[in-house]
Amino acid sequence: MENDNRTTEIQNESQNTENKKYIAYIIVAVIIAAAAGGWWYFKKEEEKKAAAAAAAVVQPPVVSAMVVKRSDVPVEMEYTGQTSGFREAELRAQVGGIIKKKSYKEGMPVKAGQVMFTIDPAPYRAVLNRNTASLKQSEVQMNQMKIDFDRAAALYKKNAISKAEYDAAQSGWQASKAAVDAAKALVRQAQIDLGWTTVRAPISGYSGKEQYSVGNLIEAGGLLTTIIQSDKLYVDFAIPADSYRRNEQFKKQGYLKVRPEGLSVELALGDGTKIEKRGKIDFQNRFVTPETASIKARAVFDNKDNELYSGQFVRVYVKGYYVPNILQVPLKAVVQASSQSFVYRLDEKNIPEKTEIRIILTIGNNCLVASGVKEGDRIVLDGVGKVRPGEEVAVEGEK
Repeated sequence: MENDNRTTEIQNESQNTENKKYIAYIIVAVIIAAAAGGWWYFKKEEEKKAAAAAAAVVQPPVVSAMVVKRSDVPVEMEYTGQTSGFREAELRAQVGGIIKKKSYKEGMPVKAGQVMFTIDPAPYRAVLNRNTASLKQSEVQMNQMKIDFDRAAALYKKNAISKAEYDAAQSGWQASKAAVDAAKALVRQAQIDLGWTTVRAPISGYSGKEQYSVGNLIEAGGLLTTIIQSDKLYVDFAIPADSYRRNEQFKKQGYLKVRPEGLSVELALGDGTKIEKRGKIDFQNRFVTPETASIKARAVFDNKDNELYSGQFVRVYVKGYYVPNILQVPLKAVVQASSQSFVYRLDEKNIPEKTEIRIILTIGNNCLVASGVKEGDRIVLDGVGKVRPGEEVAVEGEK
């Protein structure tokens, strides 16, 4: 019995020892887990602090820069224009009557002197015949009066007739001469009227649509058709008065000059098609047209290939002007503030300075600058919106 109790005690002690070891293992595991969690938390906090510190360091904005240079800059003036025939003739009837014949095809070229229409000549031929007969009658009377005057003169020398009779004979002869002159004038007018019944082209060119057809009655002065000479062509355009005044000021100041070969004119159609030919300005008004506040000008073009047609609207480009030895700055580098213009000029440390410039002319995407910067200056080109005056910038392409 005692042996059994002893055995039970030994077993209980062994069980207690095992329980204590298990508890110790659990405690160690908890301690290790807590230590690992603390280390992870500390690591994350350190990472957060490092990220915050890195974010606190502000990098300079990255921009691109350019060097300002001088050069001759061509200047092109653009206007709206309209073509017109080099010569345009309205073919009008000089006499009235019935149109008997049309001798041309509408829209086709005609030559100067070519017969275009025929007006019934019969009434005018009858007038010519009547006036011719009257002339002959007047000439017969004049010859008779000359004979009478010669006879009276001979008798007057012999004192056979009085002075009054001599004067009457002389007056009769002079009146008959005047009647002959008047009859000749009527004959000549009748001949002219008869000639005008044949209507001829006054110039060479392209014919227009007929306004009266055969069989119609037309009055003197009535429009028959139009002829346009197109081997040469005019282009009329208008220069706005303000632009003209500004250009004249630039010329006086020496900013705007004309190349030695002079000005030339190029054209583009309404769809943008360029015309491969050049013209010359042959006329320009010296006063402003009040209705349009512009100055009228005109250029002339050769058009033997008939590439252009009268009445077309075109874009006119006047070339040959240039601005000599001028500084250029792209528009994207310019900051506008009210009526002033600025650029950011960079020093050797890439510190930008806000610098005012004076723009004299804008051509395309570039400004022509008269003052504010000088040749060799570096200015910010792209990224002007990120620049703060006095704060360093990083320039692309530079270390």
